[in-house]
Amino acid sequence: MKICVIGTGYVGLVAGTCLAEMGNNVICVDNNEQKIKELTHGKVPIYEPGLEELITSNTREGRLLFSTDLEPAVKNSLICFIAVGTPQGDDGSCDLQYVYKVAGSIARSMDDYKVIVNKSTVPVGTGEKVREHIKSITSREFDVVSNPEFLKQGAAVDDFLKPDRIIIGSDSQRATEIMREVYSPFLRTGNPIIIMDVKSAEMAKYAANSFLAAKISFINELANICEKIGADIEQVRTGMSTDKRIGSQFLFPGLGYGGSCFPKDVKALIKVAQDNYIPCSMLKAADEINYMQRNLFIDKILRHFNDDVNGKTFALWGLAFKPRTNDMREAPAITIIESLLARGAKIRAYDPKAMDEAKRIIKDRISYAINSYDAIEGADALILATEWNEFRRPDFDKLKKSLKKPVIFDGRNQYDPQRMQERGFDYICVGKPIQKVLLEV
Repeated sequence: MKICVIGTGYVGLVAGTCLAEMGNNVICVDNNEQKIKELTHGKVPIYEPGLEELITSNTREGRLLFSTDLEPAVKNSLICFIAVGTPQGDDGSCDLQYVYKVAGSIARSMDDYKVIVNKSTVPVGTGEKVREHIKSITSREFDVVSNPEFLKQGAAVDDFLKPDRIIIGSDSQRATEIMREVYSPFLRTGNPIIIMDVKSAEMAKYAANSFLAAKISFINELANICEKIGADIEQVRTGMSTDKRIGSQFLFPGLGYGGSCFPKDVKALIKVAQDNYIPCSMLKAADEINYMQRNLFIDKILRHFNDDVNGKTFALWGLAFKPRTNDMREAPAITIIESLLARGAKIRAYDPKAMDEAKRIIKDRISYAINSYDAIEGADALILATEWNEFRRPDFDKLKKSLKKPVIFDGRNQYDPQRMQERGFDYICVGKPIQKVLLEV
């Protein structure tokens, strides 16, 4: 298959690369000349395990090309994936200007039949609007398909190459069969290609992400209750998650969800509901709990220091919103940093992959350590904000000696409170009985 992918952000780059890995001829197009130049020379702007190696090998084999020239890419392709950003407005709505702009450019470049695939996350009804927009520009034959992505950052390559399912929203048998052919190599294990109408496919993306976000907010709300009543959220979680009807995924208490998908998609679905005068109490609650969770954690830090952190230095382990990525969009670490800085504290941070991104976002308002132990040297406390594997088994003796006082605020419940007490740490985490923890420390 000859394919072009327009937009080399997270979704477009992973999709284009993995499609090339299956033998397709893929051109990834972006209007950012510097990014295209870097990609052509093997420099990847995002960290995603396995992605750089696949880009290098497929570029070398000639199956994957990068270009700023959209017109020839469209002309030489049967399938055109739209994978551009849909920024969130102040009211939670999606800004679709880039989707429509690309759709118009495709229309002006078409010289024969094309399958135009919305890979970007877009509100229900966008496919119809894209179809009408293209139809107003060209008389060429085309079909518009919705093909939502379900990629977990940190595991996106595996998710694309070995998907649980592929959803294709299509009202055209011709386009459906073409899309089946594209994805058939990815589903040799028998996982399904699910065909539905375009609007249902658009909704399925929002529904899946919002449900997972709600699971995270639910376990965090339970964790807060557990702290007050003397229950242990880890034991409660185990009791819940072993029920096959519930499962264990996305049931880990902590600092809430972040990234580019869950926060934006929940808010977008709330906006869709409000625009159609539909109550959406569960969605609103999931969103509110998520941000409240970060503030509750900050409150624990402030209470420990009697509401005075002015001049205190905090070591921060973890800047990315989750492990195995350098993405800091909606990262809990940012909320924590901003709150402490506003109260006169100092931050010395370390993250295995997100340091450059942090310097771009936060700049020199905090200091950056060369490794995790450099971050804790002389700090008043350690805050663990992202559960990278390398933070799971630190040298606790070294950690205790390096900190001014042995205080750890663990937003990801990485350590056992009893063992931490035995080691002489003040250990404050999420969802553990407050009275018990205070007595232990």
